[in-house]
Amino acid sequence: MARGKQPGKAQRAPKVHRAVVTRTVDDFEAAFWPDEQPVDNAVVMTMGALHEGHAALIRAARKQVGRDGRVAVSVFVNPLQFGAGEDLERYPRALDEDVRLAEANGADVVFAPSVDEVYPNGEPQVRLAAGPMGERYEGATRPGHFDGVLTVVAKLLHITDPDFAFFGEKDAQQLAVIRRMVADLDFDVEVVGVPTVREEDGLALSSRNRYLSPEERTRALALSEALFAGRDAAAQGPKAVREAAAAVLDAAEGVDLDYFALIDPHDFTEAPDDFQGEAVLAVAAKVGSTRLIDNVRVIVR
Repeated sequence: MARGKQPGKAQRAPKVHRAVVTRTVDDFEAAFWPDEQPVDNAVVMTMGALHEGHAALIRAARKQVGRDGRVAVSVFVNPLQFGAGEDLERYPRALDEDVRLAEANGADVVFAPSVDEVYPNGEPQVRLAAGPMGERYEGATRPGHFDGVLTVVAKLLHITDPDFAFFGEKDAQQLAVIRRMVADLDFDVEVVGVPTVREEDGLALSSRNRYLSPEERTRALALSEALFAGRDAAAQGPKAVREAAAAVLDAAEGVDLDYFALIDPHDFTEAPDDFQGEAVLAVAAKVGSTRLIDNVRVIVR
């Protein structure tokens, strides 16, 4: 008989982890720091509509802080990072489902504040500026977007006061400007990037994928296929990377390209033709009415 099992006795059910849901800063602080015991803390910042990509971030956070550490997940659709005509009202909101996913992957606290709780004095008059790094690519298409991102990230870092903050590498430019903010403004936190999670066919997971029709989803695969083609050509240099990816995008139907670039990740400028080392091959496009972004890390020789 297996050790620990006795006939006639029901086996103990596994302990179910429950996340505390908080709506105010005061309630969050009481839940996230219930005592003075010094443990590592981590935060995963999201806008909700959580999927397996977010789950990977939460699991990475839990692994980082260990069993005794604390993991917070924020769920807040930040109006500052949406421009005119963008999908603020359309953005999916499903807090109950988000809480279930967060706690299933190791979150201790979910912080889901209202807009008034985050911005109690109305739209902030003072905001952080992303500078030149935030004016290229995504920033050129969405002016002011990264100013809004950095303003809310800074506020949430002050509120949650974590040792570690986890962000997905899928939003490569966002990750880059957040890392630069933390370095330039001396935030006492370690920013950790987590690799992009993809479907089996290569499509990067995104909350906006739910807007795609079956036909549009098939067309969207051209984005990841182009990136993989460029990555496969990296040993031949930057020009080969661009040409291989461009060949896939040029042949794609139903893909309205916004930008496609091989980028130096340190300052998010276009990598020159003699560039060597790690670069970001990034693409943004509309498929139907849905705007998608994706990128891969490439080692250019």
